[in-house]
Amino acid sequence: MNTRRNFLKNSALLAAGATTPRLLASPPSKSILKGKAEHCIFIWLGGGMSQIDTFDPKRLGDSKANPKKSGSEYKRIDTAVPGVQFCEHLPKLSRQAEQLTVVRTVNHDAIDEHAFATNLVHTGRKTTGSITYPSIGSIIATQLGAVNPDVPAYMLMGYPNVSRGPGFLGAKGNYVYLTDTKTGPAGFTRPADVTNDRAARRQALLDPLMNRAPKNSLVARYRDAQAEALHLAGPDFMQHFDLTDESDALRNDYGGEFGQRCLLARRLVESGVRFIEVSHNLNFMNGTGWDTHNEGQKNQHLLIQELDVAVSALIRDLDKKGILDKTLIAIGTEFGRPAGYDGRGGRGHQGSCFSMVLAGGGLRHQGAYGVTDELSKKIIKDPVPLADFHATIHASMGIDPSHELTAGSRPVPITDGGKPIADLFA
Repeated sequence: MNTRRNFLKNSALLAAGATTPRLLASPPSKSILKGKAEHCIFIWLGGGMSQIDTFDPKRLGDSKANPKKSGSEYKRIDTAVPGVQFCEHLPKLSRQAEQLTVVRTVNHDAIDEHAFATNLVHTGRKTTGSITYPSIGSIIATQLGAVNPDVPAYMLMGYPNVSRGPGFLGAKGNYVYLTDTKTGPAGFTRPADVTNDRAARRQALLDPLMNRAPKNSLVARYRDAQAEALHLAGPDFMQHFDLTDESDALRNDYGGEFGQRCLLARRLVESGVRFIEVSHNLNFMNGTGWDTHNEGQKNQHLLIQELDVAVSALIRDLDKKGILDKTLIAIGTEFGRPAGYDGRGGRGHQGSCFSMVLAGGGLRHQGAYGVTDELSKKIIKDPVPLADFHATIHASMGIDPSHELTAGSRPVPITDGGKPIADLFA
């Protein structure tokens, strides 16, 4: 009996010994696509850019004389990439098509509400009642930090809201924002009568009180945030917002107010800021922004022309300075527009198929990726779920899109199962 028992025991040990190395061995590592971009400029077209009127043009429609005739609002023109066409109001970007890729098959299922879709495109996830997800800017900022410790990792040129915020990542993933390039970041400009000496005396009075705060307390966190704000409010950081340092010719090349924000974005890249979001059309130059319902369609060309001037100048400028390959430009919007017109010649919402753009960043660009049907309504080839677009941005920055963050005690992958567009990586 003992012999039998010993035999069974030894056999079990041998079997365990034989299988344990396989059980403990790490699974074969997957090949992770990683680019070499160091910065990201994310250009936001709030309202919903019409892909069929911009980067994925089709046959002509007729919004004025015959709104029942679906199609593009403008004529098509060839680009520098054979077989790829943009609308006639994008001539400058058309000539730069070899340096960019229009991802024509982005898709999601949120179309009815702008705020919901805006949050989805910024965070890559739908809103829930139990968790506030971080924006792509906050994720990149916390994963990589600023290139230069004397500047913020994340800056926003536009109006602050939760969609652009850090969510469960907390204050470390927050942004510094501005809405006016002349005044610089909100709250950073001192009143004219507060000199450096006066500010230093105020700080000296406050320090003894603030230094009594227990470590990790709310007051201590406020003290640390205040110290960072005071540091950034100094002349070394604020000098980056003085666009008069640039030549008149370059400033004119960038165009109007939106172009000046793009020029500032280039300066912030040079200063070491990791992620910069630039909002387009804060002044609603066409009356409705990119939300071209009804009469909003009439002056949509003004938006497209301004976008063409500013972004093409940004690409040229970054290229001339030798930093285009390490600076990814992404153009995002909350959804697209259908080919059909509404009763007054405008367009509704379409999330099932729309375009977003990537440029620079050392990617292997091809002018356009993905194929849509004759009215840019359905995806024919190479669909790109929103999570995949996010994954492509992260991977281009050297971040693993499957890496897990922590929300409390809950693991949350950086993207919702997103996979980078492999064709864009050399």
